[in-house]
Amino acid sequence: MPEAGVDSLLVYVLTAMIVYRRAVSSGEAAMKAKHADETATVAVIGVDIGKEVFHLVGFGTNGKIAFRKKIRRLAFADTFEQLPPCIVGMEACLSAHFVSRTLRALGHEPRIIPAIYVKPFMKGQKNDYNDAEAIAEAALRPNLRVVQEKSQDQLDLQACHRVRSRLVSRRTATINQIRAFRIEQGIAVRAGSRALRNSLFAILENRKDEISARMAKLILGLYEDWCLLDERIETVTGEIEQLSQVEPKCRRLMSVPGIGPVISTGIVAAIGTGEAFERGRDFGAWLGLVPRQYSTGGRSILGRISKRGSKYLRTLMIQAAKVLLMRPHNWPLRDRFSRGEQLCC
Repeated sequence: MPEAGVDSLLVYVLTAMIVYRRAVSSGEAAMKAKHADETATVAVIGVDIGKEVFHLVGFGTNGKIAFRKKIRRLAFADTFEQLPPCIVGMEACLSAHFVSRTLRALGHEPRIIPAIYVKPFMKGQKNDYNDAEAIAEAALRPNLRVVQEKSQDQLDLQACHRVRSRLVSRRTATINQIRAFRIEQGIAVRAGSRALRNSLFAILENRKDEISARMAKLILGLYEDWCLLDERIETVTGEIEQLSQVEPKCRRLMSVPGIGPVISTGIVAAIGTGEAFERGRDFGAWLGLVPRQYSTGGRSILGRISKRGSKYLRTLMIQAAKVLLMRPHNWPLRDRFSRGEQLCC
């Protein structure tokens, strides 16, 4: 090929590359400008929180979807630093309070929404982007009740209660298994863990002809597990009692008859200062201690308690009320007659 032809071919290739690069750069600039315009007018963002990946859907001031984005958990803070301050909605789930505190530090307005209030806004099939879109639409509702953000101290206190509850459940299961093995041998013990503990070794000794050596070994192993669980429960309960003496809100709650360290710290871990409730009845409704209402046609139909909210707290409150009713002789003298009159009315 002549040299003139090679030179013209090179010039043509270089010209084409320059034109292509300019087109790509102008397209990228246009896309960046469009993205900047969209993010600048974002009014609310819905976040679907996952274990490793977050899905974001942003709504503009005109009510239309401005962007959809999938980010990694590690890039969450960097992503929201580049976004203008706005309302950020998320479902009440694991790590929601941590995400909420992070967003508030960045200047955003986080709203933690119960999942039951997000479900009516779902459209189409179930996927992460539709979930984030429904969360964003729910976050725009002005009268929607949101979950109060919890501090790290509240989460630590809540963790103590959850560990204690799990240990108590395991201890109950261990005691029930010991009773079941004894029933299989035709040996019944009256109700109560103290009665079982006091009669355990006596029964193994007196009925060793009926109980095999293998079964006796299994029962002794379960008894060792029982003792270890007792020690763990006492340790966690001691930590809870120490926290109740330090926290002023817990000491204030313990001035109410029937409320001790466990109930007071459980309430503080759940609701903090109680600012989310206007009156005590609202707290009772949140806890599920008010009648379930199913009214229609102008008729008020009330049933049993609704049992909404925290089952753990509700159980503790009902147990405390039962103890007060069963032991009126422990009431303070100044309250004994007034409370008795109220109960008789």
